[in-house]
Amino acid sequence: MTTTTTATVPAPTADELASMDAWWRANNYLTIGQIYLQDNALLRRPLTPDDIKPRLLGHWGTSPGLSFVYTHMSRVIRHTGQETIYLTGPGHGGPALVAAGYLEGTYSEIYPKVTRDAEGLRRLFRQFSAPGGIPSHVSVTTPGSIHEGGELGYVLVHAFGAVMDNPDLLALAVVGDGEAETGPLEGSWKGISFLNPRRDGAVLPVLHLNGAKIAGPTVLGRKDPAEVRRLLEGHGYEVLEVGGDDLPGMHERFAETLATAYGRIRAIQAEARADGWTMGERPRWPLIVLRTPKGWTGPAQVDGVTVTGTWRSHQVPLSGVKDNPEHLALLESWMRSYRPEELFDESGTPTDLVLQANPDGDLRMSASPHANGGRLTTELDLPDFRDFARDVPSPATVREESTRAVGELMRELYVRNPTTFRLFSPDETNSNRVGAVFDVSERMTAERVTDEDVKLSHDGRVMEVLSEHSCHGWLEGYTLTGRHGLFATYEAFAMVSASMTVQHSKWLQEANKLDWRAKVPSLNILLTSTAWRNDHNGFSHQGPGLIQTVLNARGEVARIYLPPDANCLLSVADHCFRSKNYVNLIVIDKQPQPQWLTMDEAIEHCAAGAGIWDWAGNDDGDRDPDVVLACAGDVVTMEVVAAAQILTERLPQLRVRVVNVVDLMTLPRARSHPHGMDDVRFGELFTDHVDVVFAFHGYHGAIHQLVHGRPDADRFHVRGFSEEGTTTTPFDMVVRNGVDRYSLVMDAINNAGRQVRGSSELKRWCEAKLAKHHEYIVEHLEDMPEVRDWVMTTVVED
Repeated sequence: MTTTTTATVPAPTADELASMDAWWRANNYLTIGQIYLQDNALLRRPLTPDDIKPRLLGHWGTSPGLSFVYTHMSRVIRHTGQETIYLTGPGHGGPALVAAGYLEGTYSEIYPKVTRDAEGLRRLFRQFSAPGGIPSHVSVTTPGSIHEGGELGYVLVHAFGAVMDNPDLLALAVVGDGEAETGPLEGSWKGISFLNPRRDGAVLPVLHLNGAKIAGPTVLGRKDPAEVRRLLEGHGYEVLEVGGDDLPGMHERFAETLATAYGRIRAIQAEARADGWTMGERPRWPLIVLRTPKGWTGPAQVDGVTVTGTWRSHQVPLSGVKDNPEHLALLESWMRSYRPEELFDESGTPTDLVLQANPDGDLRMSASPHANGGRLTTELDLPDFRDFARDVPSPATVREESTRAVGELMRELYVRNPTTFRLFSPDETNSNRVGAVFDVSERMTAERVTDEDVKLSHDGRVMEVLSEHSCHGWLEGYTLTGRHGLFATYEAFAMVSASMTVQHSKWLQEANKLDWRAKVPSLNILLTSTAWRNDHNGFSHQGPGLIQTVLNARGEVARIYLPPDANCLLSVADHCFRSKNYVNLIVIDKQPQPQWLTMDEAIEHCAAGAGIWDWAGNDDGDRDPDVVLACAGDVVTMEVVAAAQILTERLPQLRVRVVNVVDLMTLPRARSHPHGMDDVRFGELFTDHVDVVFAFHGYHGAIHQLVHGRPDADRFHVRGFSEEGTTTTPFDMVVRNGVDRYSLVMDAINNAGRQVRGSSELKRWCEAKLAKHHEYIVEHLEDMPEVRDWVMTTVVED
């Protein structure tokens, strides 16, 4: 711990107030310029219609509040040396944060063509929200950002994740009052219940109540201030309030409020770090409620209608500027009200009065290495995953809960990486059989601990909260600031946070295009308690939808693995923990399941991504098989192997090949995904003409999507989850969805390249087995022994 900050922030001097106000005016000027202008950036002549962009895009309403908070936090940084990142919940205030980076000089350092002069200003304005330019939000292209804010609700979870195991960092998180209405944000105030002030940094939320969203008032903006205060105090915060629109009074009041909040934070940390904070009460962290008019300093009225302080200022308060001379004149008057001649010199460079408000070097929030977390990333100290190998004397002769293996691997990760690795799970660590981590770490809570609690303490580093949004978002903040982790959850409820997975993949996709963005540890997601083995919970818990979601992400960031057993899971997990800038989705169930491969076989199989299991079929390799049985997913793999065994025993003259796919992204063509097999390899596995009966863990359309463009893709007959489920037996789940061994045998016979003697008899046998199954489970409330206790050596009986 190398904290060098001090807690004392003096009252601003007159010179400081003048410099901050100038910086704020400059930021507002640049914000408006980005929204409206394509030329005449310094207003060296009167505005003309040709100076106006043909399409006016952007958001003004929140921007002046964002830049107001920014310049005040910069003053605190200058006095204290506090390492700070700035997260904007209302990320549509993008032009304000782009302007901040420009005024701090970071933007020109990263994008040398956007110089700090008149020509650079013209480029800055033209590029904003324009073809060939930058997005309108606080996107990955914005220096200092780890949080876009385009999809609302995640600013606090990203902030809390960023400061975990990051003791010297302060995350200032501006929460928009529109954003405060979202479910994820409502659920994320509780983040202070999971911070340890001894070893973690701090989050300072600023609830910015400007009273309006895109087309009407906000809920919190219209509530009585005392009611808002009670709500936030109920979450455990010390609420500090400041509001108004008078100047310089607002500067003075907010400076005092921010200094008070910072002092409280440093006092909490100093006390915790002095006495260890092992049994103390949860601190009451400060939170600022800032009330300013929406569109503050903008045109009060337009066409006789009030704009500032209303929803009308949310986006572009002056429309039709190119064609409306009165609006054009009003825009010019508005921009000149910031006195640009005081803010930029003759060359267009920000004046010393403006620049004095900036911190130095990496202390500039737009230059913080924490917001470019790859710069701070240290590689995980990984054990040899082979040390956790499961003994597999022969395929499918032993059963084991495979996820226990990765739990043991993570246990060692916790020991070796005490400040750079965490597991995040919505109260399901033990349920998902990864509870080995509790051998070395407890669950984290900052709330009171009772004698009845198990593996729960203030020093725990296993993160459990019953919110997929919080777990997912904490991990995102943790990895984007350079650390490593895994999010483990029930498969069906990964869809709760699926939109976050999509947004993160978009972030990584765009980050890959920027040389200055250092690669960060991958977002690793483990889905267990899967659709096929949630038979005890029922239909609500049965859904493999996240596979389809990740499948639609760009190939350079999306990875999907379906390891069939523990040794494959260990090999896949090791690869994922070492990777950077990916979304790695791993899907495997937690229930006892057959173990197929030795560790050496698993390593070879996972490296290839897919392979022929010669021991499961009767394909001699000298000629093409009559049918290919393919599988991807643990439960359906068992059904395919069992089906192949039935076929080879009862119909030995039919040549059957079994192909298992562990890396789903090997199926597309090589030009469609970096992991895609070339045509030769694909043909070696699937031939180019033999029909393939493909049993898949997820929705059948995914496989059709992946093999599109392969030779005669219509020969792939996919069976997968077809939204049939209930509370029933494990085998009945696969029967209901047509991926059971008996249905697969009949599919193989129907789609084989030739009909062999005995096929019709075997089909009747399968139909009888299914009928027997239905009768048996109703009578006995469990699966037939020949299914329930199946192992590879079982002899199929009549």
